Amino acid sequence: MLHLQINEARKLIIETGLALAERKLILGSWGNISMKIEKDCFAITPSGRSYDQLNPDDIVIVNSEGIKLAGVRTPSTEIKMHLALYASNPEFRAIVHTHSTYACAVAAMRENIPPFIEDMVQVIGGPIKCAKYAVAGSEALAKNTVAAINGSNAALLANHGAICCGKTLREALNIADIVEKSAKIFCITSSMGGGICIDPKNVKIIRAFYKEHYSKRQAGEEF
Repeated sequence: MLHLQINEARKLIIETGLALAERKLILGSWGNISMKIEKDCFAITPSGRSYDQLNPDDIVIVNSEGIKLAGVRTPSTEIKMHLALYASNPEFRAIVHTHSTYACAVAAMRENIPPFIEDMVQVIGGPIKCAKYAVAGSEALAKNTVAAINGSNAALLANHGAICCGKTLREALNIADIVEKSAKIFCITSSMGGGICIDPKNVKIIRAFYKEHYSKRQAGEEF
């Protein structure tokens, strides 16, 4: 059974990587993708391998301590960040780390994206916070990212990119699209005097409707 789950996870990660590249949310071998298979079993993209060159055996299988269980390559250098997010957020089962243009632009400014777009509020639940800077692959970056997520499902990484988390890879990919769109709108509105935030009361209403109904309709769980 676990063997079949691993095969499916590897397939989904490769498909997600190709989708990210097609949408220009990543370039070359930058960024990374992971998926939780079981409590102590995770699949993650390898280090330094372009997404259009990935084979199933390239996707590395690790345990919660980052020890390699299967795969022919070295796991992503961001493995500490992925595992820290899974450990602190049990609801996460898929993570996508992007280097998309506008998300990187806002991350380079070390700014938070305020809650001023309805679909962003629906999917992410509030502002997209920017994690404090730390060197890629470090324990400090993992710690800073966990702090920035803090009840949300997306964050910017200062001078780096974005991290997007979901219950499935499809959801994480959708969140990555929303983060990039929100970052682009933030950049545009910042040059025009700034956007106006949705008030906290309405943020809660919009988010609750998404979680209780709209997300279930998207997943085919409600009609």
